Amino acid sequence: MRAASVSDYRELARRRLPNIFFEYIDGGSYAEVTLGRNVDDLEAIALRQRVMRDMTRLDMTVETLGQSLKMPVGLAPVGMAGMYARRGEAQATRAATRAGVPFCLSTVGVCSVEEVAAAGAPPWFQLYMLKDRGYMRELLARAKAVGCPVLVFTVDLPLPGSRYRDIRSGFSGAGALEAALTQAWDGVTHPDWTWDVFVKGRPHTLGSVQAAVTEGRRVNDFLSWIARNFDRSVTWKDIDWVRESWDGPIVIKGVLDADDARAAAKAGAQGLVVSNHGGRQLDGVKSSVAALPRIADAVGGDLEVYMDGGVRSGLDVLKALALGAKACFVGRPWAWALGAGGEAAVAKMLDTLRAELAVAMILTGCTDVRAAGRELLDLG
Repeated sequence: MRAASVSDYRELARRRLPNIFFEYIDGGSYAEVTLGRNVDDLEAIALRQRVMRDMTRLDMTVETLGQSLKMPVGLAPVGMAGMYARRGEAQATRAATRAGVPFCLSTVGVCSVEEVAAAGAPPWFQLYMLKDRGYMRELLARAKAVGCPVLVFTVDLPLPGSRYRDIRSGFSGAGALEAALTQAWDGVTHPDWTWDVFVKGRPHTLGSVQAAVTEGRRVNDFLSWIARNFDRSVTWKDIDWVRESWDGPIVIKGVLDADDARAAAKAGAQGLVVSNHGGRQLDGVKSSVAALPRIADAVGGDLEVYMDGGVRSGLDVLKALALGAKACFVGRPWAWALGAGGEAAVAKMLDTLRAELAVAMILTGCTDVRAAGRELLDLG
């Protein structure tokens, strides 16, 4: 099958990846109501088609937090992406660097921040707060040392959400023997992945926090370690603690409420990501795009406002920009593409988003993404 859209990469990834990894990235929490809303609410927004305008020149560039982006898209942090393709985070950052967009490395990526920085442009670094603050201070120093330009502090994961698909697949909640048998069968039935990732893609650790993971070495053990070690006592005051070790821009990721957005501004952040963690945390909350306009109206003049969740096309990107986002971050689309075909597929997926965004701009009469506003939408 030749991929033409983001959904095609999803199908190709489903075929190639072991079931536990496909379900891990594809699924959401509980009944996946919010996961569905993220996509459905974006689809329901109508663009306003305009004609007979000179659309010879399009400008997709964006300047944000000292970064120059060739289009208003970035690759969102995705945990354990190195299990979707050999040294997956390094492959993805090379594709993002060539496309001129940021790659945001997860704290719980398989590749370390040093490995990813050596593979392409220094990544934006996504921070989860661990209970061991001494180790967190060292981790921030490492991210700073390799030139990470932006710190993305995720605040909506004081504990992992309950994801039923992971239980059904055997990725979480299974005993050691059952988990081993499940993974062995997945390996046997997916030989291409087994050779590319399991055999040639080692080591399989949480690269940036490897020294802190002292218990267990199977990927199943990583989820348990995360649940035990993420710090649920974090408050807005902890931004001051982060600032002691980080003097660059800080973006707060995981905001759905305008009051929390105002608190982020008051705490000294430079940006925020309107996000419900891709529908993987609290189920039954608003979609990201439904929450976006009120947050953009509340703090858009004070902070850089980004959005993730449900973005599946360049048309979705333009809709989010029209509602107040400076740029969109995509998570599942690049993870699916990585699982489907590695770096080359991620690069092609980004080219597809760019081409779709160009079509949406031309047919709505938008020559400059920085000028995108609600006049591009049919809200009647």
